[in-house]
Amino acid sequence: MPAAASSLIPAVLVTLGPLDTGRIADLRPYFDSVPDPRARRGRWYSLTAILLVYACAAGSGARGIDELAEWGRRASNALPTMIGIRRHLLRWRRAPSPATIGRVLGVVDGGVPDRAVGAYLADRHRAATEPAQAPSSSACGPSRAIAVDGKALKGSARLTATRRHLLSAVTHGTVVPLAQAEVGAQTDETTRFRPLPAPLDLTGTVVTFDALHSVEVNISWLIETKRVHHIAVIKTNQLTAYAQLAALPRQSMRSGTPRPGPDTDAASPA
Repeated sequence: MPAAASSLIPAVLVTLGPLDTGRIADLRPYFDSVPDPRARRGRWYSLTAILLVYACAAGSGARGIDELAEWGRRASNALPTMIGIRRHLLRWRRAPSPATIGRVLGVVDGGVPDRAVGAYLADRHRAATEPAQAPSSSACGPSRAIAVDGKALKGSARLTATRRHLLSAVTHGTVVPLAQAEVGAQTDETTRFRPLPAPLDLTGTVVTFDALHSVEVNISWLIETKRVHHIAVIKTNQLTAYAQLAALPRQSMRSGTPRPGPDTDAASPA
């Protein structure tokens, strides 16, 4: 089914901001990796060209398919060439119409472009932060932090549908979304925790998450598979884990002096 003209732009595209010539060229290889579900016959616009129009318009403030198409019509003459829109025999290049954009976005798996943009942002963030790190930073512990959390998308509710719920992996400090997936009901977040950061390079990273994701299978996966540091939140309703943490000899751990037996006066874990 074609996407509705009022369809919301994925939040990850809005974070791109206005795209200049260099950033469009950098983003193109990531969109080239998105498989095109359309038949080869009858295509005028490549999938990459449509996704680049989508990304550029969203980064400039467009919030629906009609606005995406309007942005394309108003773009400078050089932009269609830069994006890769084919030239007609009459030598004009025309941005895709709302109907074309809607049909294409209706058949493309929305999670795949999201992952492509997340990979692009992750690579940009890594390139921007790694030169600033000292050569010995790896010996001093993790140098960056990534939070995994789910939120309802504001403004996404409709008469026939509840608000869309997204699970995202974002950097601390300057927020850069590295991965994002729509999870539907909030209760589905826990099972989607591992697939979300699985493709990310988490070397030298500490991962933080709330109590909803602090379950044994997720923490074991971070330790045994991804081999990364993490900070997990444990609440009082997680009885077993809370009791085990409360029994730890915290005072001796702080001072470095061993003490026999559990420290019952230790502060409750957050």
